[in-house]
Parts: sequence; C-alpha cells; structure tokens
Amino acid sequence: MMTNKKSITAIFLTLVFTLFIIVGIPTTSMSSEAATGKDASEVKEDKQIKPDKEVKQEKQEQKEQETKPKFKMGKEVKEQKNPYANAEITTRIIPSSKKTFGYDILLYGRPLVHQPNIPGLPGNEGFTTRERAQKVAEFVVKKIRKNEMPPTVTIEDLNNMGVLKKD
Repeated sequence: MMTNKKSITAIFLTLVFTLFIIVGIPTTSMSSEAATGKDASEVKEDKQIKPDKEVKQEKQEQKEQETKPKFKMGKEVKEQKNPYANAEITTRIIPSSKKTFGYDILLYGRPLVHQPNIPGLPGNEGFTTRERAQKVAEFVVKKIRKNEMPPTVTIEDLNNMGVLKKD
C-alpha cells in the first residue's frame, strides 16, 4: 500500500513538472509597490542610478531571454541561426545502376544525403554523366546552405538545369 502511494505521488509530480515545462512558467512579477508595500511616490525616491556594469549585465540577461526557447501551441519553437550557412559541406559522385551516377552530400565528412538515382523520378537509374550528377548535387548544397530542409528537387528544377536531356 505504501509503495502504491509513493508511485502515485511520483507520477503526479512528474506530470506537474512536465506541465510546467510544456506550458511555461508565467514570467509576471509583482510591481515594486506591491513588493515593498510603498506607494508610487515613495518608490520613485528609492530608485538609484545604476553603474554601467549593472546596465550591461541587465542587457546581457535580456539577450539571453530573447534567445531562450519559446513555446507555441504546446510545442517548443527555437529561434536559432542557420546551422548550415558556414558548415563544411562536400559532395561526392557515386556509381549507380546501369552505368549511371548519383551523389552523396557530406556534412563535416558524415553522410547527410545519399542519392543514387535521379530525385523526383521513378526508377533506380541515376544521371547519365558525372557532370549532371555534380550539377544537381551543387543545387542541393545551395538549398542546404539556405536551411531549406529537406532539400527537395522537383522535375522543374531538373529541367531548368538541363540534366534530363537525352544524350
């Protein structure tokens, strides 16, 4: 009976903690008048000029608050910079079926995209030349650098690059 109460208590506390994380803890605070019990005229007299160090520290704390994750509709929304803008992204042309070519895109030397066939088309055949595979791989790298994830390639994109033409 005692372990049952402990487990129920543990589950309840876990749920409450999770709820606070999902919903967010309210950031409202009491006004200085309510906190000190003084009226507005008395509070004005208590204010002091802050040294530059304190002002800088407050500005730093505000910046940290701005970059902290925010919550929207129960989901965490992180505001961050593009992680791929200056990343080390390389391409590698790979052989595919029926003497065709595909490509790999590597992020810091690790595979990010493995594309042995022509994207957007049915079948397992790749590009007819290494140059065409390289052209599409570079197109995909540009999309990744713009943080367009997943980096989709449409048939229209392929036609615009001229990689679908028969030799």
